[in-house]
Amino acid sequence: MTQLPQDVLAASAKPKPELRAVETLPAQPVPPGAPEGGEDEAARLREHRKAKRRARRARAARAKAAAAATATLAAAPPQPEVRPARAKPRHWLALVAFVLLVIAPLAATAGYLWTRAADQYHSEVAFSVRSEEVASATAGLIGALTQINSGGASDANILFEYIRSQKIVEDIDAELDLRAIYNRHPGDVVFALGENASIEALVAHWNRMVDVSYESSTGIIHVRALAFEPEDARAIAAAILERSDLMVNQLSEQARGDAIRFAREELAEAEANLRAVRDRLADFRRTHNIVDPNVDVAGQMGLLSALQSELAQALVDRDVLLSYAAEGDQRVIQANRRIDAITARIEDERSSLDLTGVAGSLPEVVGNYEELLVDLEFANTAYTQTLAGLAAARAEARRQSRYLAAHIKPTLAESTLYPRRLMITGLAGLFLLLGWGVLMLVYYNMRDNR
Repeated sequence: MTQLPQDVLAASAKPKPELRAVETLPAQPVPPGAPEGGEDEAARLREHRKAKRRARRARAARAKAAAAATATLAAAPPQPEVRPARAKPRHWLALVAFVLLVIAPLAATAGYLWTRAADQYHSEVAFSVRSEEVASATAGLIGALTQINSGGASDANILFEYIRSQKIVEDIDAELDLRAIYNRHPGDVVFALGENASIEALVAHWNRMVDVSYESSTGIIHVRALAFEPEDARAIAAAILERSDLMVNQLSEQARGDAIRFAREELAEAEANLRAVRDRLADFRRTHNIVDPNVDVAGQMGLLSALQSELAQALVDRDVLLSYAAEGDQRVIQANRRIDAITARIEDERSSLDLTGVAGSLPEVVGNYEELLVDLEFANTAYTQTLAGLAAARAEARRQSRYLAAHIKPTLAESTLYPRRLMITGLAGLFLLLGWGVLMLVYYNMRDNR
């Protein structure tokens, strides 16, 4: 069925104004001497004629527009009838899915948290590992190498992993009976441990009930222990602090033992090196039949100095003789012979530089001896430093170089803060809503692709 536009229907339904015939009066001559009112009547007649012409043009335009609209509607295809929107099966399916996947689980979660979940108390403790470094002034370089380094950050990392490990759970379970503590409300099947739990289940539940955080910038470890009774929570926190202190002491003892063992090994090596150098020096003296080559060198150098002094004196005496005696004088001849003999002896001493009964030349013997002296001095210094390092390591072992500083002692709660029912409910609703939205997107995507 073809529907007309609303403006056309309104125009056709509007009543047309009646057209009244207007008599055209013939123009009558105005008699002379008549008043000027005839000109006003002629002006009104002209305005009336103009109005009639405008009315005819308007009727013609409206008739033309109506005819054009009728022709357009006749040529246009028929429009479908608009019906009111109704719910379809997929809409009901989405609603049912929303109820089953969001409303029902959220209601079940909230109902369980407020009706079945048992209240939990918390206890907090915070501590850090502190170490002392005492450098010995007499230890030297090697002694400084044997000192126990701080390693505070490493110890804190070890404690962080230890508190979350199975070892501490087994130790504290043997002391406090964690299975009984975590099963005080067996009706709470979510937050309770459960009967006949294995050690793996106990460790997993431990990591849920004990929250451990570590601040690497300050080195502080913060522990929050949860339990169904405030005394149990504080007992667990105190046990964690005690076990952590024992672990730090064990690490400190191990480090001290390693330092002492390393110092002893260094001392043994230094002592063996010193003995070897001394044996080489003794073999050198036995081989060359000399105690200290420097003494012999000093003696030979003294002989050369004396010969040079004697040569100088002989030259002066000859010059004195030549001042008043001739060259052929017997005294001048003896003076020349003496000078030649002293010069020859000096040349022989300078060219040989040998020691009686000593193999090799004197410079080689002295060089080898000085090398042995340098090795001996270095071995003595190393032995002295390692001995001081061992003494420092033993002194360090007599005191506690690492200790656990508890910044917050285990607290006792007066009111329950856990489980956080509002937060858990809100998170559950958020994730359920997101999951339902993802399922709807997947469904409509698959439906549009078919």
